[in-house]
Amino acid sequence: MSERSPAPGGLALIESLVNTLDLESGADALDTAEGRARFGLGPQELPAARELRESLRAVLLAHAGHPPHRAVTPLGRLLAHAPLYLSVDDEAGAAALAPAADDSALLSRVAAAVAEALVAGTWLRLKACEAVTCHWAYFDRSPAGRGRWCSMQVCGARAKMRRYRAKEA
Repeated sequence: MSERSPAPGGLALIESLVNTLDLESGADALDTAEGRARFGLGPQELPAARELRESLRAVLLAHAGHPPHRAVTPLGRLLAHAPLYLSVDDEAGAAALAPAADDSALLSRVAAAVAEALVAGTWLRLKACEAVTCHWAYFDRSPAGRGRWCSMQVCGARAKMRRYRAKEA
């Protein structure tokens, strides 16, 4: 949907997961084997992955100043179950939170990405589009951090046209 470049670092994983569902068409990439493989998911993990996706979407809407799209499990409650450990590179001295045990566990990978973004100061820049039929995740690169739409050419233009028509009516 968006012409924007992907979010930086681990936020790209979160952006990609949220954007597996196209709200306008109803198409869900997690319904396909290829879509599940992108996140290392088996069919039995789909309900938890979808719950995580919608909890993330609700938080990204909040980042943009919008109410949740529907009732969801709070993201903090989900991430509290994500096993992480502190990884330290003894030679370089770098440290980071990393998924514990199985690197493919989506919940732990998302939790590590959130922690990385918090440290980098980029977490609040990952947002969801204001358009009710969209709610696409995007990384807000605007100088003031006040982006509202995934795309000014699509969702932004539609919103401005609706406001214009409402004034004219």
